[in-house]
Parts: sequence; structure tokens; C-alpha cells
Amino acid sequence: MGREGEEGSADSPSSSASLSSSSSSSTTTASPPSSAIPRFFEKTRDERLGAISDAAGLGAGDAETLRDASGGLAFEQADNMVENAIGTFATPLGVATNFVVNGRDVLVPMVIEEPSVIAAASKGAKAARGGGGFRAAASDAYSIGQIQLLDVADADAAARSISERSKDIIALANTKSPTLSRMGRGAKEVSCRTVDAPSGRMLVAELLIDVGDAMGANVTNSMCEAVAPLLEDVCGGGARALLRILSNYSTRRTVRAQATFPQGVVGGPGVVGDMISAFEFADCDVYRAVTHNKGVMNGIIAVANATGQDGRAIEAAAHAYACRTGRYRSITQWDRNGAGDLVGTIELPMSVGVVGGVVNIHPVARACMRILGAGSAGELACIMASAGLAQNYAAMRALATDGIQKGHMRLHARNLAVAAGAGPDEVDGVVRRMVSKGAVSVQGARDALGLERQTQE
Repeated sequence: MGREGEEGSADSPSSSASLSSSSSSSTTTASPPSSAIPRFFEKTRDERLGAISDAAGLGAGDAETLRDASGGLAFEQADNMVENAIGTFATPLGVATNFVVNGRDVLVPMVIEEPSVIAAASKGAKAARGGGGFRAAASDAYSIGQIQLLDVADADAAARSISERSKDIIALANTKSPTLSRMGRGAKEVSCRTVDAPSGRMLVAELLIDVGDAMGANVTNSMCEAVAPLLEDVCGGGARALLRILSNYSTRRTVRAQATFPQGVVGGPGVVGDMISAFEFADCDVYRAVTHNKGVMNGIIAVANATGQDGRAIEAAAHAYACRTGRYRSITQWDRNGAGDLVGTIELPMSVGVVGGVVNIHPVARACMRILGAGSAGELACIMASAGLAQNYAAMRALATDGIQKGHMRLHARNLAVAAGAGPDEVDGVVRRMVSKGAVSVQGARDALGLERQTQE
């Protein structure tokens, strides 16, 4: 999974989407840019920014924001975002190439500090491109809000009363968001279930809320707070509401993506079979599954970071979903089709938003959203799931063939070279020396830098 994974073919499927190739007609028109940008990793920073700006139609302001060494976030903005702020912390922002999602070419911004992730995602997307790219669909954007009710004398009777007053409860909840109500969204259902705890049985009322294109945490929490007193009255007998908060286990807000990786691109039937065996190992052994799923989330969370999403919520929900059968398993599925091609599928909860929250505050997150061109939360979820599947393909293929370290260590060597004090003109030479000697370590970087400088004297 080395840097060569970022290279893409200029060929792309025909689509009417803004970033894919358009079909020709009697009037010649320029083809929209492709996400497969040849030799992207070899370009200078200005050339990369120029290519991304052209492909995504970015304005000069966005390009300058991406060029800003501070990460685009002024201290004054950071001070309003968190408590006790003392500065900002920059993390590398890159772009994964080659993605085609639902027929549209997509450039995928990723924020991550780990080497090889962006190259791997690009390489996985290039392999999927040969099978038509990623096909993905997101469910409706339903958030779940929970109100914990204690000291309920008769939980069954209280649940029936809540059901009878459901219209009143939903109407009260929707007073907290007239905007969602006008859009035909907002609170839709209220249901109850009991939880048996060591301290006794508790009743949990759950609001199902259509939050549209927002992540929806704030509105969900506000609705839970609003209906809690009414629920106490409906339950009667001294019942009291304790916790009133959304659940990040967003099982009513899922995304599914699938891609076909042609047998010839994968490396033949033997490699296809070995990759399926690698998946089966992860699906049957929790120790392997944790690392396998961590790799999937490398891709998903990197996109979440770039677009201002709540990565902790996404991660927590994904790992809980991996346990839904009673044991922790792979969140991807791999098999072969009738032609012998490798087919990968991912399904997981995905609570994301394109309005509200950090995406409206952080200048770089806004620029990244424009690079993606995602017009809805569902489209963003589809792209993120595709990034996770691409990442998983590339990692499994590397493991099943050359091993994970071949490409990863070369990129890790670059970090070591910089840490040893290598300047921009010295890094490549130091890396070559470390790799050729198999000494990819802190001391190896120091020794290689010394030799590099001796030859330059």
C-alpha cells in the first residue's frame, strides 16, 4: 500500500454527475474532471491544490483556506468552540483519488496522521473503479432520543398510557424545532421498552426523530428535555425522568455500500480466495476482528475528520453494530460472484450531517464539503462507507500478498527522516537508504541522514 496507490487511470465510467465523464453529442463540450488524477502524488502542493480546485470548482477563498498553514482555524474561532482553549492542533489533510460512488466521480478529503491510509483508499477505489465503482444507499435519517423513567409503579400500564398520549408527546417534541416540522420532518414516533437493572426495572421512552440533513444531536436532546415532564405526568405515581439524551447507536440511520473488484485487478483467483479467507479470519476471531475493523474505520473516520463530523459517535456505533449478532465480528462482508470477481459489502450506522455543527464553523471543513460535492447527509454517508470499504480492500489485499509493512514502512520512514532532521531536499534520499538497508528506525534515520549529507559535501 505504498504511494503508488495514489496513481489513477484517466478512464472513468460515463455519468451525468458533475465530476464524471459526460457522453459526447453533436456539440463538443468539455468533460467534467475525473477523480482519477494521474500521478497525483508526484505533483507539488500547488499543483495538487490546482487539480482539486479545478475538479471541485473551488473558489480562490477555499484554495487559500486549504493553503493556510494554521489549518484554517483562527484561535478566536477555536476559543468559541471549546473550553480553556490555548491553541489549535493541525493534522495532515490529503485527498483520496479514483472514487466513483453511485456513478459520480468523487475526490475524498481525509484528515489522518497515519501513513498509507490515503494511498490505500485511493488504491482500493481504483480497483473498484474497474467494476463500476461503489454502489451505496443510506436509509432515512432517524435519530433516537431516550428518556429514562424511574420509580414507575406499573411499567406495562405506563407504556400503554404513553402510547395513548403519543400524539401529544410528539406534538410537544416538535415545538422544539418548527423548521423540521415545516419540512415534514421532526419527531415521528414514541415507543417504550423496559430495562432490567440491578437497582430494579426502569422504563425507557424513545423518540424517533427525522433530522434530515443534520447530525441531529442538539435537536434530539432538546426534544427529550421537552417531553420529559409530560412523560412523568403520564406515568403517574411519582415517576421521574432521569436521563434525557440521544442514543449514538443510530440503528435507524444506516448506510450500505458494495463494490465488485474484478478478479484480474485483484490478482487472480488465488488472491481472491486468500482475501476471502482473510475476511473469514476476522469474522470468526475477535482479536483479528478488532484490527480488521480498525482499518475500516481508518477510512471512515478520516473523512469524518475532514468534514467536521462526530467521529467518536460514528466509531462507537460501528463497533456496537459489529456485536449485533451476540459476538464481535467484521463490519464488512467479502465473497466472490459467479464470474469469480471479489465482492465487498459494508453496512453500519452512520449519523452524519451537512448542515449545522462544526461543518458550518470550520473553514477547512466547509472547503472539504465542497470538494466532496455531497448535497445531503445520505450522500455523505454513502461516500464515507465507500471509503471504509476501499480501505478494507487495500489492507486485506496487502496482508494476503506482500504483507502490510512493505508500503507502510516506506511511508513511516519519511516521518522518521523528518524527525531525524532531514530537510525537504534530503527526505527522499534518507528514505531510500533506510529502506535499502532494512533499517527503518530512529537510529537508522540518523545514520542515513549522516551518509546523505556526506555524499552532498
